[in-house]
Amino acid sequence: MKIKTPFAPGRLVLLGALLLIAPAARGELAPTDWPQWRGPSRDGHVTGPQWPASFAKTPPERLWRVELGPSYSGPVTWSNLVFTTETLGKAIEVVQAFDRTTGTMIWRTEWAGAISVPFFAKSNGDWIRATPACDGESLFVAGMRDVLVCLEAATGQERWRYDFVRQLKTEVPTFGFVCSPLVDGGAVYVQAGAALAKLNKQTGELIWRSLKDGGGMNGSAFSSPVLANLAGRRQLIVQTREKLAGVDPADGAELWSHKVEAFRGMNILTPVVQEDLVFTSTYGGRTLAFRAEQKDGKFSVAPVWSHKAQGYMTTPVVVNGVAYYHLKSQRAMAVEVATGKERWTSTESFGKYWSLVAQGENLLALDQNGSLFLLKANPDKLDITDRMKISDAETWGHLAVSGDQLFIRELKALVAYRWSEVRPVPALNSTPPNP
Repeated sequence: MKIKTPFAPGRLVLLGALLLIAPAARGELAPTDWPQWRGPSRDGHVTGPQWPASFAKTPPERLWRVELGPSYSGPVTWSNLVFTTETLGKAIEVVQAFDRTTGTMIWRTEWAGAISVPFFAKSNGDWIRATPACDGESLFVAGMRDVLVCLEAATGQERWRYDFVRQLKTEVPTFGFVCSPLVDGGAVYVQAGAALAKLNKQTGELIWRSLKDGGGMNGSAFSSPVLANLAGRRQLIVQTREKLAGVDPADGAELWSHKVEAFRGMNILTPVVQEDLVFTSTYGGRTLAFRAEQKDGKFSVAPVWSHKAQGYMTTPVVVNGVAYYHLKSQRAMAVEVATGKERWTSTESFGKYWSLVAQGENLLALDQNGSLFLLKANPDKLDITDRMKISDAETWGHLAVSGDQLFIRELKALVAYRWSEVRPVPALNSTPPNP
């Protein structure tokens, strides 16, 4: 591993000393931080300053832009830092931390680890895919060769790494490590090594493996796990290459599962839980909802409804019981989670992918072709309040909304915007004020 920093050695030592002052402060998540895939609650919902009524009256103001190598990772924020990844020269994977207000690089870490994907997937690139996760002390990054790397969030120093291929003798995944890490308590969960894995977040020790699927040509599943209370029990909801399942976080025991159809196991969406229903949609399959029940400690799950619409990569956001998402057909759709009733499907086509964020009944959608949409969560029609071309590049990385700032990962750049005048953000190494 190599680490590069813009600080002179003396200042770096000073910075290291300052970071030791208040380590507890670094573990306190602010409501407006964006620490992981799909935000603070991993459901696409966000709090913070109210979004503008229109882009025409209050367009997002660009603060800074930093050119980078290509990446599909969404940016994540914690305190005064924003983190992103890149792949350089089809050989090196890089993680960088920037000051979120100025765009100044704070630290940079790199390692050898890129892969070359098959010819039929070349249009989707060879670069890093998964969105990192941060708990204030550590940043957890998935490298394409099925390697999970834990870095100190404040400095970029490597704490540990787990190489699934080397340590478990599994194959390098054909499309790379796609699942975005989930951090909870003292553990980090990932779909890697042809299974679902739980690791100790402090040491990198493998605690258990579950839902072993053999990997196949595609490697581990592309979907990312979530934690939810379902049928009276807190559990991991996981979509593998072949099935949807509930897993006990303590020991990895499979509580329930149901097979889902998908083309070549390309299950990409993160499942969405609403009360005792699990909503998903698959590429090459259908849009589905399952109901989970528990009786005498035993779980059962059954399909409640299905719809012919096929999802692709966009995980929906749910507002007032209605799921809003983007389909393989490149159209937008709204469907009732409880009943499967289609509320509307747009006649307009968009790009190949939307990343979606909700604030109350307002939605932001970042299209893969660089368009940003402001929408109302209207169950009766596609209700686009405003739209703007925010990038001339492709924007596959998930949009991050943190306070009054927007962070957009263009394919080869990271760009910061704000809705209004930026308010001070507590520094990563600062001590919180006394109550």
